[in-house]
Amino acid sequence: MGRHDAEDDREKWAQEAYAVLIDVARTYHAVITYKELGEEVQQRSGVHTRSLLHNWIGSVLAKVVREAHRRGDPPLTALVVHKDDGMVGVGYKEVLEIAGQPPLQGVEERERHAAEARFTCYQRFGATLPPDGGRPALAPRYQAAVERRRSRAPEPPPRVCAGCFVQLPATGVCDSCG
Repeated sequence: MGRHDAEDDREKWAQEAYAVLIDVARTYHAVITYKELGEEVQQRSGVHTRSLLHNWIGSVLAKVVREAHRRGDPPLTALVVHKDDGMVGVGYKEVLEIAGQPPLQGVEERERHAAEARFTCYQRFGATLPPDGGRPALAPRYQAAVERRRSRAPEPPPRVCAGCFVQLPATGVCDSCG
């Protein structure tokens, strides 16, 4: 495939990605993984590649970011998350750059921004929102990880012998002092 052909393919994939992401945005709190999106755009476009996903999906999503900005649509790429951790990728910074916004400080701030952007997508593209109007939410897998971190109680410090200040064994009886 020549250079021009690769660019044509990315353009086709970007057009398909836009349509796929609008479909995702029609379901409240829905997200799609990079892998699912990559497979879907190849299927819909009929243009397939053996190239690894991470070698081309970023440039496709960059086109989606620019097109959404041009159309005045919310950043649809906020709907694309990593399968393993449920977070948007580092390329999400392009959403801010295109919009002329300053970079975000840290992962949590980026994820909260993406949650707000996803909520705007659900509102714009007709997702059925709950009676209270809904709210932004972290991607489910990332939210679960945040909750796991919060629920872990810190371990109490080990018990020590009052006589010799050595850590006590599980029996609670000091091996040295008896």
